[in-house]
Amino acid sequence: MKYIFKIFFLISILNIQNIVAQEYKENFSNGTLNINGKELPIKIFSTSSGQTLDAFADEPIKDNILVFLNQDMNENFSPIFTKYQEIGYQFLDKNFQPTQVIKDFQYLYKPLDHKNLINESTKVTLHTKFMIWNPTKGINLGFFTLHFYSLMFVIAFGLGFIVMKKIYKIDNIDEKYLEPLLTWTILGTIFGARIGHILFYQPELFKQDFWAVFLPIRTKPHLEFTGFSGLASHGATIALIGTTLYYSLKILKKNPLWVYDRIGIVVALGGGFVRIGNFFNSEIIGKISGENSFFAMLFPQMSDEYGITVPRYPSQLFEAVGYFLLFGLLWFLYNFTNKKYQQGWLFGLFFTILWSIRFFVEFLKESQGDEFISFAGLNTGQILSIPFIIAGIVLMVISKKFVIKQ
Repeated sequence: MKYIFKIFFLISILNIQNIVAQEYKENFSNGTLNINGKELPIKIFSTSSGQTLDAFADEPIKDNILVFLNQDMNENFSPIFTKYQEIGYQFLDKNFQPTQVIKDFQYLYKPLDHKNLINESTKVTLHTKFMIWNPTKGINLGFFTLHFYSLMFVIAFGLGFIVMKKIYKIDNIDEKYLEPLLTWTILGTIFGARIGHILFYQPELFKQDFWAVFLPIRTKPHLEFTGFSGLASHGATIALIGTTLYYSLKILKKNPLWVYDRIGIVVALGGGFVRIGNFFNSEIIGKISGENSFFAMLFPQMSDEYGITVPRYPSQLFEAVGYFLLFGLLWFLYNFTNKKYQQGWLFGLFFTILWSIRFFVEFLKESQGDEFISFAGLNTGQILSIPFIIAGIVLMVISKKFVIKQ
């Protein structure tokens, strides 16, 4: 347990950086453009909102400006782009070369001195004190785009199935019981996470767009396929406990604690990949950090609902690393100790550590919606994590009553 507390201590230290995070005047961060060997200081601006981008064009700016464009900005933004062109901005592609093809627009650039305009023979590189995370959203397969977020879910369930197959082989359980476990796990995870998000963070959606709660669409202001963009891990956990309970009693016909001990191992692994998916989507981002912070990262594709687009903590990666380490710990304890025979102990440890990781990382996270539940400075995610942490500790204590023979 002493190692667990050391990990928690290191995570809590990260929160101290939040106290010294700098303020960003006029929503700018700083960078330098190297233009043919000449260093040009610039102010960096980014937004995912067309309305904000349009309004920014009217701002009186007395600096060299580089604007990151959101990947979803297309031909519908032509009037805004025309407005920028009229006031002297250049359109640049991903290689900082001038272009007039809207689908290739990556940056808007405006220097104070026209001598610093860019032409086709200009060599340009961007330097910043912080990292910039600006990936494509997925793999273009021609007829559709395979989003990295969806791919991470596929990897999570696929690897989870492989690991669980290995566990069932070790425990001499017939493989025919694997497919129903996978089915119930997927149903519990997806629908539980969706309903949990609505209940905990967006209950107004029941009135505003009822069908969007249960289907991957929205009907207002018009019908559109969106996918499930709001998923809550607390809801997924509650639903997964229920579906696994049914699976244990009705299908596998074993003590549910035996199944929970093993499914906790694969859930820790899957949770890490889901957070990597959030990282690709530039969502569940961290609070504002100082530009000089080792962890500072700019997310040009982040939604404006999180606030201004300036360097922030990559809180998704903090959680992902924590979950992968937890998977490694549980896998070691399952394979090389007798704890798997103390039914409920591994699952209790899983609950205690996983939700503690979530609790501490929340200090560095931006809120994921309206905080309907808050107390003593703790946000919704932290308050919802506390009962799970307590439940995990209780399970570890009472697991001594459920020891089975090797």
